[in-house]
Amino acid sequence: MTHMLLTSFLLILGCSSSQMKNNNAGLDPALKSDKVLIVYLSRTNNTKTIAEIIHKNAGGTLVALELEKPYPENYRATVEQVVKENETGYLPPLKTKIDSIQNYEVVFVGFPTWGMKLPPPMKSFLKQYDLSGKTIVPFNTNDGYGIGSSFDTVKELCPKSKILDGFSIKGGTESDGKTRLSKEENVKDAETKVKKWLQEIKLTKEAK
Repeated sequence: MTHMLLTSFLLILGCSSSQMKNNNAGLDPALKSDKVLIVYLSRTNNTKTIAEIIHKNAGGTLVALELEKPYPENYRATVEQVVKENETGYLPPLKTKIDSIQNYEVVFVGFPTWGMKLPPPMKSFLKQYDLSGKTIVPFNTNDGYGIGSSFDTVKELCPKSKILDGFSIKGGTESDGKTRLSKEENVKDAETKVKKWLQEIKLTKEAK
């Protein structure tokens, strides 16, 4: 009888210990790299740099959002077009197509802040694909004014998804054509910050 009680106690202790390890291991200890998707929009490569750092540290599939009709190269012309799109609710058609999106469990979405709002192409992506039940992770680059309403809009467009705490960093001043994350020392600083963030939300390769 004593032996049976001892065996039962050890089994319960083992289960509890295993459960504790799983809870501390990350979002999903069994999550594989092929279940992670990193989608980003980048005009001056700042957001692309952060996307590549995330890819390096969290794995997954890296996809750049491209439009059927690209924005003008002139910054001011792009600003005027984006303002009109936001006012009318126009969603620019995407050239980028993602097959089997249902196979991904975690979707990182990266974008710059345009007019203190979520860029229309990212709205197109979030509306075009069914992300219900998935974990959405926003990340952002900006010229120092912050994320504006962009993260809130991500939540609004993904009401049936789990939204994790996002990441934001200064990328440069686009109106002046300055790409801050093209400098080696700034990239190293950004990578340190991204790694810390990924550890906090438990989505690093190590955590998985």
